[in-house]
Amino acid sequence: MNLHSADGLPDGSRPDAASALALAACDRLETLRQRAAAIRDQGHGSLVTYSPKVFIPLTQLCRNVCHYCTFAKTPTKDAPLYMTPDEVLAIAHAGARAGCHEALFTLGDKPELRYPAARAALRALGHESTLSYLAAMARLVYSETGLLPHINAGVMGADDLRMLRSVSVSQGLMLEATAARLCQPGGPHHGSPDKAPAARLAMIAAAGELKIPLTSGILIGLGETRRERIEALLALRDLADRHGHIQEIIIQNFRRKPGTKMAEAAEPSLADLCWTIAVARIIFGAAANIQAPPNLSPGAVGDLIGAGINDLGGISPVTQDHVNPEAPWPHVRQLERETEQAGKSLVARLPVYPGFLRQLAQWVAPEFQQAVRDRVDADGFPRTDNWSAGASDEPPPLRGFPPVAHLHHFLGSDMFRTVDRAVRGAPLSEAEITRLFTARGGDFRFVCAAADELRVSANGGNVTYVPNRNINYTNICSYHCQFCAFAKGRATEGLRGKGYNLSLDDIQRQTIEAWERGAIEVCLQGGIHPAYTGQTYLDICAAVKAACPAMHIHAFSPLEVSHGAKTLGLSLGDFLTALKAAGLGSLPGTAAEILDDEVRRTLCPDKLTTAAWVDVMRQAHAVGLKSTATIMYGHIEQPQHWARHLLRLRNLQEETGGFTEFVPLPFIHMASPLYRRRLARPGPTFREAVLMHAVGRLVLNPVIRNIQTSWVKMGQKGVLTCLQAGANDLGGTLMNESIGRAAGAQHGQEMTVAELEALVKSIGRVPVQRSTLYAELPRHADDPRRGQRRGEVTDHAIAAP
Repeated sequence: MNLHSADGLPDGSRPDAASALALAACDRLETLRQRAAAIRDQGHGSLVTYSPKVFIPLTQLCRNVCHYCTFAKTPTKDAPLYMTPDEVLAIAHAGARAGCHEALFTLGDKPELRYPAARAALRALGHESTLSYLAAMARLVYSETGLLPHINAGVMGADDLRMLRSVSVSQGLMLEATAARLCQPGGPHHGSPDKAPAARLAMIAAAGELKIPLTSGILIGLGETRRERIEALLALRDLADRHGHIQEIIIQNFRRKPGTKMAEAAEPSLADLCWTIAVARIIFGAAANIQAPPNLSPGAVGDLIGAGINDLGGISPVTQDHVNPEAPWPHVRQLERETEQAGKSLVARLPVYPGFLRQLAQWVAPEFQQAVRDRVDADGFPRTDNWSAGASDEPPPLRGFPPVAHLHHFLGSDMFRTVDRAVRGAPLSEAEITRLFTARGGDFRFVCAAADELRVSANGGNVTYVPNRNINYTNICSYHCQFCAFAKGRATEGLRGKGYNLSLDDIQRQTIEAWERGAIEVCLQGGIHPAYTGQTYLDICAAVKAACPAMHIHAFSPLEVSHGAKTLGLSLGDFLTALKAAGLGSLPGTAAEILDDEVRRTLCPDKLTTAAWVDVMRQAHAVGLKSTATIMYGHIEQPQHWARHLLRLRNLQEETGGFTEFVPLPFIHMASPLYRRRLARPGPTFREAVLMHAVGRLVLNPVIRNIQTSWVKMGQKGVLTCLQAGANDLGGTLMNESIGRAAGAQHGQEMTVAELEALVKSIGRVPVQRSTLYAELPRHADDPRRGQRRGEVTDHAIAAP
């Protein structure tokens, strides 16, 4: 039974068919709009999308004679009947230069069945059918320009749908109406066999069986009743529920055109359009994508958004709307302003919606899958910059940075309530954290500003760092992490240089060099060498302490700890106690990657499970060893996995208090095997990388006080941005960073103390040298440890971790 609210309208759940049909009698437009907008916000928050596209009218011949259409033409003696390949490519290249993602192919239905001239023109082009030529042109556009084809080619059978699926990422067919009477004499679809509702419903169903992301919708104002509109929407909902393939519902308003049989017909009013949009949103629910074309309702974007849409359809900076040539596309900047005035953020999308990209292999043909991965972020929206973690490219400028929180713009919003709870230290839910990661535009600036205000309250104006050296003692590894470009095994023997295994003498020599250059920490990690046992790790600790007793040993990932314990037949607790006795001072929280086994099964299938990683850290904290906590993000995971990762860190920190800092590590894709096998995104976008630091600050407040940003991954200008979005620590000077370098990082292996401090001062902050465990080091003119031997270091606490 469907529940109803007190005002007689269906509540937030989707109405059953009878309740939906009852809406036909509801004239309370404002009530409907409010209900629809609230439902929309549950599923889409503050985002309104559009697709930057070019419109390619491959042919305007059509066997149908719709009484309102000016797109369809009849053959004339001198006019070309089909666009040539050169004409198609000219439009596509112009679209690619303008930043479009979609090549929309729209054409009439099967003109060769009606016109001998069409058949002759196709033969001259080397094809027997319009759809065959269409497939060739879609393939040509993608191969030459990279634009992703979306195809509106009318009614067709399963074989043609399957053929076109291999050359496009999505297809479309407007249902328009289910009222068969509109096809009878005097109706707008009389004489148009492909407008028969049964034929259109059959094709929509066939597309679902073939897993084709499909656009559909209704055309209002053709003479249908409101009840008939709802019947059409319910028919589409039934098919969407059955197959899951209808990616958007378009509510398109009829526009009369001179020279057509319906030139004097009444157009639906804006109120009628908004009524239909609101009813569609209520029927389809929060997650559905409801679209209305803005060029058909100029100046009314706010009204359309207020009625419940979350999408504005395709907008072309290059081509006109050939179906409605009298209605020019509004400029994207104008749409941004109108969307912002409605309290939303306008975001570009691909022709295939983000929800389908979460199951890319199921919905998109193999030929397009990596092209899609390369151009989207973790939410499935197009990347807005060419920045890559570790690359030498400068980060893109962020509008409104450094951010300032103008709370009055956000009071009462879901985003404000979530951020407010985080600032007060309340634990957030997975859904709330996931929503924070979707922040864009004003929401993004608000989240970053709130995180930075928290940073000020926790850390003041200090930016901390530790003088240290990385020692990666071996790159030979028996594990098979799919993302790793550092490790050498039998399968990678001929790649990325030779394998190596440092001797204890080598480790001691590098430790002494580090001390003499001012380091107070060595960070030791490496591959899981097949000859290594737990004794190896104990010997490494002993060797470092023998060479330099005062050197802090920050070493061994949870994977190395687990491996060492197993090889010696010890419990985790006993082995960690032995490591501590041998001189281990703290653990790096690496090997975490994404703490969610759904991701780990692909990313690092033979590595520790999430529970095993957490258990090593729990045991380490129990024996008095502090650790860092990391996340490696931007590859195959999605924002909900980031949320789960942060929740697991927070939960463990509340239990043990053993994490000193949170360290976001963006995926460096350039030399990663996972990316080279075309299975991963090219790392996070710059917005996502900054947001990870900001959301980390909010979600982990107040249990983890230090948020580190990596200059190796983010670059110098990148870390400056993160330091204004919640981060307060720059990690180490490193001296010999090699893991990021192996993956393709280009930001160097070392940053001197002078360089690092100058960087911090450039934004008016105070650089503070710290120990590994966040104790302040006494400052002297040259060496912070002047007058001390290798066996002495004096610490003064600065902040509890």
